[in-house]
Amino acid sequence: MDGARQQLLDAALLLARDRHWEEVRLADVAEAAGMSLRELRAHFPDKEAFVDALWDRADDALLAAANDEIPMATGERIERLVFAWLQPLAAHRRTARQMLLVRLEPGHLHIQLPTLIRISRTVQWLREAARLEQGFLMRALDETALTALFAATVALWLRDNDAAARDLLRRGLALRKRLVRFPR
Repeated sequence: MDGARQQLLDAALLLARDRHWEEVRLADVAEAAGMSLRELRAHFPDKEAFVDALWDRADDALLAAANDEIPMATGERIERLVFAWLQPLAAHRRTARQMLLVRLEPGHLHIQLPTLIRISRTVQWLREAARLEQGFLMRALDETALTALFAATVALWLRDNDAAARDLLRRGLALRKRLVRFPR
């Protein structure tokens, strides 16, 4: 993400500390970043793009964590990667929760479907980072299970319950290990 996008995202997150995400206005973000609305629009075509930018930041953290060469079991690697993904959201947990709830409001089908696709994309990167090698039907089943487990873990974590989220993820990964053959 380029410097201007980072600056604008940081400005939006800072404004959201003092109010609900729904109350953050693009004009306020532009002003806080020292830009015009026109300049902001060149980086963010709409307010929803800020949510995607925060998820991009989390995806980047997940992929950065994948670069280590520490040998570990697949389940441990997935847990490490999921919590690496959550780390950039930690300072903005309340705002991230509000962003997600706004996306899930009834009548917002135009942003609900892209959100589901976005979760799927993140899980695909998670699978790549975890070096999962299943193909065809096993990949599809594993990806479905991992998507549900990822979404449930994130939802629990967003409710300020780190320990319960980690426990849920571990229990889900243990079940997954019994149902799916892990490479290594």
